[in-house]
Amino acid sequence: METHEISKRFLDHFENHGHTRVPSASLILDDPTLLFVNAGMVQFKPYFLGEVPPPYPRATSVQKCVRTGDIDEVGKTTRHNTFFQMAGNFSFGDYFKEGAIARAWELLTSSQDAGGLGFDPARLWVTVYEHDAEAAGLWREITGIPSERIQVRDGKDNYWDMGVPGPGGPCSEIYYDRGPEYGRDGGPVVDEDRYLEIWNLVFMQDIRGEQSPKLGHAPIGELPQKNIDTGMGIERVAFLLQGVDNVYETDLVRPVIARAEEFSGRRYGSDHADDVRFRVIADHARSGVMLIGDGVTPGNEARGYVLRRLLRRIVRAVRLLGVHEPVLPEFAQVVRDAMAPSYPEIARDFDRISDVMRQEEESFLATLTSGSRIFDLAAQETKRSGGSILAGDKAFQLHDTYGFPIDLTLEMAAEQGLSVDEDGFRTLMEEQRQRAKADAASRKTGHGDLSVYRRLLEQHGETEFLGYTDLQATATVLGLLSDGQPVSVLGEGSKAEIILDRTPFYGESGGQIADTGVLVGHGVEVTITDVQKLVPGLFVHRGEVTGGELALDTELTASVDETRRQSVARSHSATHLVHAAVRGAYGNRAAQAGSLNSPGRMRFDFTTPGAVSSDVLTEVEEEVNDYLQTDVEVSAYTTTKDKALELGAIALFGEKYGNDVRVVDMGDYSRELCGGTHVGRIGELGLVKLVSDASIGSGVHRVEALVGTDALRQVRKEQLLVSQLAGTLKVPAEQVPERIEDVLARLRSAEKEIEQLKTQQVLGSAGSLADGAEDVAGVALVARKLDGGIDAAGVRALAGEVRNRLGSRPGVVALFAPSDDGKVSFVVATTSAARDKGLAAGTLVPSFAEAVGGRGGGKPDMAQGGGSNPAGIDQAIAALRNALANG
Repeated sequence: METHEISKRFLDHFENHGHTRVPSASLILDDPTLLFVNAGMVQFKPYFLGEVPPPYPRATSVQKCVRTGDIDEVGKTTRHNTFFQMAGNFSFGDYFKEGAIARAWELLTSSQDAGGLGFDPARLWVTVYEHDAEAAGLWREITGIPSERIQVRDGKDNYWDMGVPGPGGPCSEIYYDRGPEYGRDGGPVVDEDRYLEIWNLVFMQDIRGEQSPKLGHAPIGELPQKNIDTGMGIERVAFLLQGVDNVYETDLVRPVIARAEEFSGRRYGSDHADDVRFRVIADHARSGVMLIGDGVTPGNEARGYVLRRLLRRIVRAVRLLGVHEPVLPEFAQVVRDAMAPSYPEIARDFDRISDVMRQEEESFLATLTSGSRIFDLAAQETKRSGGSILAGDKAFQLHDTYGFPIDLTLEMAAEQGLSVDEDGFRTLMEEQRQRAKADAASRKTGHGDLSVYRRLLEQHGETEFLGYTDLQATATVLGLLSDGQPVSVLGEGSKAEIILDRTPFYGESGGQIADTGVLVGHGVEVTITDVQKLVPGLFVHRGEVTGGELALDTELTASVDETRRQSVARSHSATHLVHAAVRGAYGNRAAQAGSLNSPGRMRFDFTTPGAVSSDVLTEVEEEVNDYLQTDVEVSAYTTTKDKALELGAIALFGEKYGNDVRVVDMGDYSRELCGGTHVGRIGELGLVKLVSDASIGSGVHRVEALVGTDALRQVRKEQLLVSQLAGTLKVPAEQVPERIEDVLARLRSAEKEIEQLKTQQVLGSAGSLADGAEDVAGVALVARKLDGGIDAAGVRALAGEVRNRLGSRPGVVALFAPSDDGKVSFVVATTSAARDKGLAAGTLVPSFAEAVGGRGGGKPDMAQGGGSNPAGIDQAIAALRNALANG
């Protein structure tokens, strides 16, 4: 049975049992505790936590997931995967244990002809939590499974919680017996290779305190509403039903390995080391395509770093298979063809995905070149010191700075007859992991801080937002908070958080900053400085009571700062137009990667496969301003997400959309899913002026623009600047660039002449320096401290000239030049006769460099370096003299 068919049957089964089919969420969700979505229940977490009332009592989904905690283990066995699909069914206060068990068993054991998965019931085992006798009884009663195939386990295996105080509950896991050829008898408690877990049912019934029941601590209470959260591993079920041994041989993964076989000429299954590389390629190619599809771009932090590491591990694995040409886009095509039936968005956006992978591969191949040079230096240094083991910190530097996997460093070291201090490397890696774990732990808030807002939402419902049509409205105070705690009244000067039944104030979201304004009632006034939606649907107005007393149930007039709102709306509308123009220039590859819309100013980040031309941005600016002249109406309407995408509306990466979405149209030029506020007609923008552009990361570019009056002020400022320059240079404004270029050319020419004069002056002293050479063990030594003001190039030129004047004698020249910033540079040069005696410049440097607190190196005829201790120059000269004297 094909993997896509397994997913379809799962969703059909639960939809037929009254569940709402919910699409997979993006791998990136707005959850500070998660780098990526790593479980099927993540998108439903607000419902389980009670932050938002669930829109349906039952749901089912197949969620794409990425787990990256053990990237280094991927490929070594067939059990580890970074990307996987988790099928789940969820109940929010509806059915509980009995329903979950019955429906899971029905799907697993019904014949394939009847729409089931067709597993033999006699080969299924289950485990239950040691304190959940109810579940064990239900398994026997509903399925008829004998007691000997129901095994009891403790909380470490069969209790679930989020790792922080909140909901939790016992688990019941379903295992499939693969047969005696895969391991020992005795069920999953004995051997989890033979008995493979395929489905986990979580019975969410408890409230976990500070200590987890997983470790034997009792829950602190029961949930008022019991929920179901289950997860069936699609890939695991697939390899069982397809009759293969592991995930890597299934229909969606094996084609990537087949493509790698074509490239390398090697065969999967012939050599263990090669098999590890094939599996790395297959797993990471899937993860890479899916992450890029959801808007992640390679970078040096957080999600971008994980993606970069995955892609670079592929390149490394391919190189170890003997392939040196670029291959990532080829693997991406295979993944696209395999995954698109379930995730059509990766086919629609494939050009951008392929471009990102190509660019990252090219970047890493260049990095490999520079990193290899660093490795070669480290290897030479190790050999020169008589060692045979490359230091662990060097291996870690190559891994952390240049992205060298340890396997690659080990291989390169072996080629040079060296081993690597793997223990030291792994110690540093573990320290880095612990720092990462500590950072992740610090982000786990426990969700307790939001409980007061959740209670207000449950008590009063969602805030009615009026701001699309009204900037002033009457409203009633439903909630008051001070320092996060509910209060009934607040006096003048108090900082307040205010919950209203309805509001015209826009809450910060979607890149648009919040409205500001005032709340005015009988004898009371509040200045609003910020509005946040701390839990979805609840607008929290933050401000200060500037007059009178504010109490619960007070009726107020809420007034938005109209001038500011209109300015922000112009910026937001400008962002849409710039987005459309950028996509027009670069195609679908240019996807929005962030934005900020503030009064009179917009910032727009977008992905791009290569450099962004200033000419293109000029065209973008002109195109947007030309379109403003059409003054088309801006319209907003609500429709289904599928219909909106059908109409060509652009959805943004990482945003979570419901079934019904708001679409903002600006004629046929721009159509986006957007919940923000906009102008009524685009002519209201007046002018859009791009003021800066820069690369902010690998494949991500940022432009900033001024809008409306702010843009006009910028144009006037630039005009004034040009006028002042024209007056200073005494030329018409249109000739300013030409005159400036002429002035700069003359300045560069003058600077060049000055440098030449300096060089001539410096070289003029070469004769006297050579004449003053001292004889040290038959070697003419010229070692001097130079006067300040000579740059590195001058020192090199002088050292070379002095060496030439030493003629055929064995000679060594060492010149030291202190600088004004407390440092010193030095150059060592040797004559041909000196080199014949074994005196190489590069090998002389270590004899004295420590005295000036520095290091250096180079070729036998000339070497250079620098240090931080000019006071040690005399000591360095003495050390060099001793080195020559002692041979």
